[in-house]
Amino acid sequence: MKIEKKAVDPKRSGALTRRDFVKTVGGVALAAGAAPLLATTADAATKKPAAETAVTALYDSLSERQKKTICFPFENELRHKINANWNITKPEIGGDFYTNDQRELIDTILRGVTSEDGYERFLRQMEDDDGGIGKYRVAIFGNPGADKFEWEMTGRHLTVRADGNSVGGMAFGGPIVYGHGEGNPEKNIFHYQTRKANEVFTALDGKQRKEALLEKAPRENDVPIQGKGGAFNGIALGNLSADQKSLVESVLKVILAPYRKEDIDEALKVLEAGGGLDKLHMAFYQKGDLNDDKIWDIWRVEGPSFVWHFRGAPHVHSYVNIGRKTDGSRSLRL
Repeated sequence: MKIEKKAVDPKRSGALTRRDFVKTVGGVALAAGAAPLLATTADAATKKPAAETAVTALYDSLSERQKKTICFPFENELRHKINANWNITKPEIGGDFYTNDQRELIDTILRGVTSEDGYERFLRQMEDDDGGIGKYRVAIFGNPGADKFEWEMTGRHLTVRADGNSVGGMAFGGPIVYGHGEGNPEKNIFHYQTRKANEVFTALDGKQRKEALLEKAPRENDVPIQGKGGAFNGIALGNLSADQKSLVESVLKVILAPYRKEDIDEALKVLEAGGGLDKLHMAFYQKGDLNDDKIWDIWRVEGPSFVWHFRGAPHVHSYVNIGRKTDGSRSLRL
């Protein structure tokens, strides 16, 4: 999908634009068109430093004053909160709280948890939605290098994590969020995922479409891991033909592709532990059809260990939660 460029006012109060940020930390320029979604995932993972190594370096570089502001115990409640638009801490990445070297480490972490294409998409999204990565915030939970830890970055339409597998049985270290505030589907940088998901709907017969197409979606942030006893809406993928299942597999590859290979592999292992593809359900929702074109802009894939809720109307908010349900599972805070 070619990324449409959108002008951003570099004079926005308090904003560090993507251009300013790249100049500051020495990052690469944003490509005019995104690389193929699946081709770069493995290559990027082998070329960049491990995100967790950069998290440790960032933690070690912090002064005591900085640690008091952005560092918390591992089980702090903030780590369990999810929202499409919130600041996990007060200091902006682009402000004077961080040194240039620390901003470079934050950039390295973001690169480390994403594919090449995902990194470029998220930078573009942050620029469009809030004036650039400099407006986003980070937190560190636990003590990297010594015990369980997790790095988290939040802001408008984005939550990403790096945990070094500290959170057992959870892909991505916990729930993640992505989105884009562009209301025109053809200009939204994640609309390609909706088009891909709708290939599955197109391949369904009339009876199957009645099962898959529902009137109204659940709340976008209603994404708890339900386990084997859960109730899931939409069509059961275990009842699909082999060709239809292959289409669903291609959807999963596309929506996972913005992230690093290690997290994709973990997500697929968790999915398999929950019964695999056959235990998933897929639903499309009539309410929110932006152009009245029956390309369903809101859709959901869910099973015992997997929830991917894509709300494409009026713009994209996507909530992702992939993990094994245990007796000690924590409830999400919204």
